[in-house]
Amino acid sequence: METLGIFVLVISFIIFLAIGVPIAFSIGLAALLTLLLSVGMLPAFTTLAQQMATGLDSFALLAIPFFILAGQLMNRGGIAIRLISFAKVLVGRLPGGLAFVNVLANMLFGAISGSAAASASAIGSIMGPEMEKSGYNKNFSAAINITSATTGLSIPPSNILIVYSLASGGASIAALFLAGYIPGILTGLSLMIVGAVFAVRKKYPLCEKYTLRQSVKIFIQAIPSLLLLLVVIGGIIAGIFTATEASAVAVLYCFVLAMAYKEIKLSDLPGILLKSVGTTAIVLLLVATSMGLSWVMSYQNIPQGVSDALLSVSGNPVIVLLIINFILLFVGVFMDMTPAVLIFTPIFLPVVTSQLGMDPIHFGIIMVMNLSVGLCTPPVGSVLFIGCSVANTKIQHVIEPLLPMFVVMIITLLLVTYVPELSLWLPHVFGY
Repeated sequence: METLGIFVLVISFIIFLAIGVPIAFSIGLAALLTLLLSVGMLPAFTTLAQQMATGLDSFALLAIPFFILAGQLMNRGGIAIRLISFAKVLVGRLPGGLAFVNVLANMLFGAISGSAAASASAIGSIMGPEMEKSGYNKNFSAAINITSATTGLSIPPSNILIVYSLASGGASIAALFLAGYIPGILTGLSLMIVGAVFAVRKKYPLCEKYTLRQSVKIFIQAIPSLLLLLVVIGGIIAGIFTATEASAVAVLYCFVLAMAYKEIKLSDLPGILLKSVGTTAIVLLLVATSMGLSWVMSYQNIPQGVSDALLSVSGNPVIVLLIINFILLFVGVFMDMTPAVLIFTPIFLPVVTSQLGMDPIHFGIIMVMNLSVGLCTPPVGSVLFIGCSVANTKIQHVIEPLLPMFVVMIITLLLVTYVPELSLWLPHVFGY
């Protein structure tokens, strides 16, 4: 039954995707067909609907629509340009100055917004023309923007880490947020190294030099935006509020900031709210169907079958983790991040925790870093499409400069995989 269940699940899901069924419906229909192997039609429909509703019945999930709305407010609120100016002051005079600025600005904006897509759009639309004006190759600029936009998924606050907390059965969101800092920063630094090598080889210019007075002014202007990180993460760690409450605080903070910057009018709010609701609906439908599928897989004993198959290949933790990384990298190429986390966490988490003794917090960071690479690859890489659209270039032209960036992202991933303290040190420092 396990083998038949896996076969029906995988084949039906692939067929539905191939004929153009939206991914949320593909997941739900594949789950239904798999459940029909063992129960009748009425119990199958009833049970799946019940599990989908139960999957959404989580206080932690309330953080997602709030963080999505905060991201929309930041995208329109003039925060991006202030963070870019701040990044120029910090790293603009280093070799590959504008490439460094692009990476650092994406890290900051992605960390504040929690969205790789918003980061690629906001930072890319400003930095792309500026880098091209300074003589940078347009395709290289797009590539560095696309890959660095994903760093904000590891650096908190991050919606996908909240989704992983739900899928893992309650891993601490605060611990996950803390665990993402060092891996996210390492990824950004590795991309900066690639940018520096490109810049030195191509003799790209440095940023303009700022006077002390200009630098102080830019820093002061950026402080309110940077304070959001301190308010949200500091509040969670200090126990002042939960991650869900922090997301509501983030919305209020971003709204006040955008109004103070005079970048948003009250008449803009209906459009911002409508766009946020649309994005939230898509994400939560994916969560619902993915949670239903996770229950069906557990009912059919599919995770245990996959676990046995993995351990039959090798009992060596190094080899097992390498296989899991390879599978997740492959999955990320063809599946969006949210359903991938919800579907594969229940499959692989029992293997790494019970058989390898891995901390669920550590594995969560590994999953997010793996699937972040998939956001930058065709055929379904959403950040790749957004980055190319903003840069007004074609995907095939960006692939070549992307390749060395993929290499350093995977090297960083393997480093985080096999050195647990890179993820767990900060949570341990704060008592998690």
